[in-house]
Amino acid sequence: MTDRAGLGYLKGLDYAVVQQCMHCGLCLPTCPTYDATHLERHSPRGRVALMRAIADDRLAPTKTFGEEMYFCLGCLACMTACPAGVNYAELFEHARAEVERVGQLATPKRSLIRWFTVKWLFLDLRRLLFFGRLLRLYQACGLQCLVRRSGVLRLLPKRLQELEALTPDIPPRFSAGLIAEVTPAVGPRRHRVAMLTGCAQDLIFSEVNRDTVEVLAHNGCEVYTPRPQHCCGSLHGHNGEIELARQLARTNLEQFPPDQFDAIITNAGGCGSHLKHFSHLLAADPAYRKRAEAWDQKCKDVHEWLAAIGLRPPRANGAPPVVVTYHESCHLSHGQKVVAQPRQLLRAIPNLNLVELAESNWCCGSAGIYNLIQPEMAQQLLERKLDHLAATGATVVATANPGCQLQLLNGAKQRGLNVRVAHPMTLLAEAYRRSA
Repeated sequence: MTDRAGLGYLKGLDYAVVQQCMHCGLCLPTCPTYDATHLERHSPRGRVALMRAIADDRLAPTKTFGEEMYFCLGCLACMTACPAGVNYAELFEHARAEVERVGQLATPKRSLIRWFTVKWLFLDLRRLLFFGRLLRLYQACGLQCLVRRSGVLRLLPKRLQELEALTPDIPPRFSAGLIAEVTPAVGPRRHRVAMLTGCAQDLIFSEVNRDTVEVLAHNGCEVYTPRPQHCCGSLHGHNGEIELARQLARTNLEQFPPDQFDAIITNAGGCGSHLKHFSHLLAADPAYRKRAEAWDQKCKDVHEWLAAIGLRPPRANGAPPVVVTYHESCHLSHGQKVVAQPRQLLRAIPNLNLVELAESNWCCGSAGIYNLIQPEMAQQLLERKLDHLAATGATVVATANPGCQLQLLNGAKQRGLNVRVAHPMTLLAEAYRRSA
């Protein structure tokens, strides 16, 4: 099934979803793109009006409409602000799917990039990790450093130079080399959980997955981490490939039968926001609908899970005091509504002084692949975030999404900020190790 009755993704939506917006404007101050431009079409209200016009057959899905949908960050701050409960996430994903269906933005270059990344590379993570190993070899043997020093990169177009500078450091081992397939609980077993290792998380921040498993084990969880794992489909769902997102949802349901676990754990905010809605994604699939509903009940962000079962705080260990601030992943705070729990866990760490970050839930500009396709707006948002980070005086910023973590790492490096960027699970794991 692609779209209901062949009408198109927006026309095929339940009309109650399309017409729910009251046009009150309370979302406007929370929208980063509207805040930057003050143009109505760059606001959630303006975008919903465009979507409704297409659903009502008053507007065709033009190239301008497509460009607008991809100018939206998809940060979902508007959903937190909306008094009417408009499901902007569903509208946004269906709008992008409609853009891809009609092909208004298609060019040979764009189509090739989307085929290689979205439709090939991320459909089988063994391919992604193979490319990661090649990149690791390029970095570890010194070739990357040599190329950068040689000046040859100056021959590339400016945008390619900028993208090369954002290349992340690839760790020597991925999650499968760091985590046992079954990690026993430390002490009496209280729960049996499954651990999702993710795509970018595994490729760039595999140690975060190791730290997450370690923290879960310290809190009485036996952790099942099968391999090879698969993309959750958030990249696809958020970028107009709903059918591929459904395909990957089915694959994950086969690998992680929900009835075998007390919880299915994710530690990436963007992935978790997508993972918790498999039942909606597969509502029309009789073979998977019930399993998807059970999955949604079991899928938990690691912070909400630990807060729910009761964290065993690390013991005091004489570590020097450290000032930490917390940047909220948009999809963790606005999409999953997990706001208090990460702060609760951070405050449980001995000698950690948590200071609040101004506009902590304002997008940093990463937003999935937004910093790659909208670099100017992404950089503007990053600069705003870095200003607030510098004002805290913190030496560590905690954040719970790999895109945010990489964006802040690159931003701190560009500005020369002496600040460590770390996942809350890493800070907790280090505290447990010190108190062992």
